[in-house]
Amino acid sequence: MSDEDRGPGCCTPRRPERPGRSSGVLPGQRAHRSDPAPMLQLPGGEFLMGTDDAEGFPGDGEGPVRRVRVDPFRVDAHAVSNDEFARFVAETGYTTEAQRIGWSFVFAGFLPGRLRRVSPRPPGVPWWCAVGEATWDRPEGPGSGLDGRGNHPVVHVSWNDAAAYAHWAGKRLPTEAEWEYAARGGLEQARYPWGDELDAGGSYRCNIWRGQFPTKNTAADGYRGTAPVDAFEPNGHGLYNVAGNVWEWCADWWAADHSRGPAVNPAGPSHGVAKALRGGSYLCHVSYCNRYRVAARTANEPDASSGNTGFRCAADS
Repeated sequence: MSDEDRGPGCCTPRRPERPGRSSGVLPGQRAHRSDPAPMLQLPGGEFLMGTDDAEGFPGDGEGPVRRVRVDPFRVDAHAVSNDEFARFVAETGYTTEAQRIGWSFVFAGFLPGRLRRVSPRPPGVPWWCAVGEATWDRPEGPGSGLDGRGNHPVVHVSWNDAAAYAHWAGKRLPTEAEWEYAARGGLEQARYPWGDELDAGGSYRCNIWRGQFPTKNTAADGYRGTAPVDAFEPNGHGLYNVAGNVWEWCADWWAADHSRGPAVNPAGPSHGVAKALRGGSYLCHVSYCNRYRVAARTANEPDASSGNTGFRCAADS
C-alpha cells in the first residue's frame, strides 16, 4: 500500500498492518435521536475550498483552490465531549475499537516513566506510544480517567466509533467540504478560522503546541492536552475549536488530489483505505505539523485511534 493511498501519518499515527482490519461502520444501534449537543444551521452556498498558501503541504492535496458549493446543513457547534460519548455508551453498551483491540496511541510526554519505557513506539514518530488499555475513558492508559474532563473532546475513537455515535444520535459525519465551509466561518481564504494571524491581537485563539516540539510545551494557551470543547472564541459561524485541540474525522475516504471531485457537494472517492481528518490538534506545531490551518488535511485508517483524535457531527437540514 502506497503512502499516497494511506495519506500522511505524522499527525495521527497508524495502526500496524494486520489481517482482518475493519473498514466500515461497526454493528450499530438504532438511531436514538437524543444527543444533546447543540447544532448550528448553516445556509450553505459557494466558497473557495483549499489553499495555495506557501505554508501549506501540496502533497496533502490542500490545493489548488477551487470553487465549491454545499447545500444547507447542520453541524455541531463543538466536538463530541466525553460526557456526551459516555451517554451513548451507557445507553447502547457500545465498545470502542481501542477497547476491543486492547491499545491505542498516547503522547509519550503524558505517560509515567515506567509505562513510557515499556510501550512500543512506531517508527518515525517516537513521540507516540502504543499503550495497552488506553481507551476513551482511560486516555493515558491504566490509572488514568476522565475526572475534570467531562467537557473535553472524547479521544481514542476510531472513524468507525465516530460513525456509530453519529448513527445513534440521528446524525452523520461531515464531508470535508462541509467541514471546511463551516470552519471558515464566512471568511474567504483566511489562513485560520479568525483571520490570517495566528495569535491575532496578542491573544490565543486555539489549543496547539507552544514551545519546542516534542520536548517542551509551555502551554502558554492554557492547555498541555485537550481543552474543553467550548474553549476559546467561536468562529463566525459559531463553531468552537476548528483549529487545534483534536483532529476531527470526516465522512470522506482520503484522496491525495480531492480537487478532481464534483464542484457541488463533493464527498470524496467512493472507496479507499483511509479516512480524512481536519482541524489539527494540541500536538500541532509549526516546526513539523503546521496543520491547524483551516485548509489543512490528514488521514488515517478507519480503525485507528489516538489521544488527539475526536469528531463532531453534521446532519442534513
